[in-house]
Amino acid sequence: MLIQLLQIADTASPIVSPPATVSKTMHLFDVLQSGGALMIPLGLLFVLAVFFFFERYIAITKAGKIDDNFMRIIRDHIANGNVTAARSMTRNTDNPVARIIDKGVQRIGKPVEAIERSMESVARLEMYNLEKNLSVLSVIARAAPIFGFVGTLAGLMQLFFDINTTGEFVLNTIAGGLYVKLVTSITGLVIGLLAFLGSSFLHTQIDKTANKMEVAATDFLDILQDAVKQD
Repeated sequence: MLIQLLQIADTASPIVSPPATVSKTMHLFDVLQSGGALMIPLGLLFVLAVFFFFERYIAITKAGKIDDNFMRIIRDHIANGNVTAARSMTRNTDNPVARIIDKGVQRIGKPVEAIERSMESVARLEMYNLEKNLSVLSVIARAAPIFGFVGTLAGLMQLFFDINTTGEFVLNTIAGGLYVKLVTSITGLVIGLLAFLGSSFLHTQIDKTANKMEVAATDFLDILQDAVKQD
């Protein structure tokens, strides 16, 4: 009798299978979209950072290109007394080094100190032109993380306000809300980091161009000194 009851119980009890785990895949676009309204200014900051980086990179790269024979040709022209040919070459060469040397060629005949001061003035102007808009990258590097933190704090405040209002404390809901609110902080930090690295890289390239300008200016002054000695 007991065996029969056990058999009936076994056939009557349903088979309960363990709950299936549902794996969710986070797509980048969906995650960014979930960041809320502050993702719009962060997106604009990212676009501005990319634009100004490549705009400055192209300008600085162009400014740093100079023919290796440029100063040798200038030396030959000045040594031969052909100042007009030297001036023509500097005016037809579009880069900071040529413009600095052009100012020096224009001042030939004046004291070397006056020539050097004139060239330094042009060099400062060229440096200003090279560094133009780099401040935008520096501002973005500082502003983007702040925007991200503001978005996260605003989202957390809204989340805890909803919990306080409804009285519902569901762990899954809170965890999902927290990871969504962190999206703006992570995005802001990434944009700020990229802007900082881009600005540092461009400053390095500007330093290399500045060194070329300084070397060319020194070579030109040496050329003038040699010409004076020959006279």
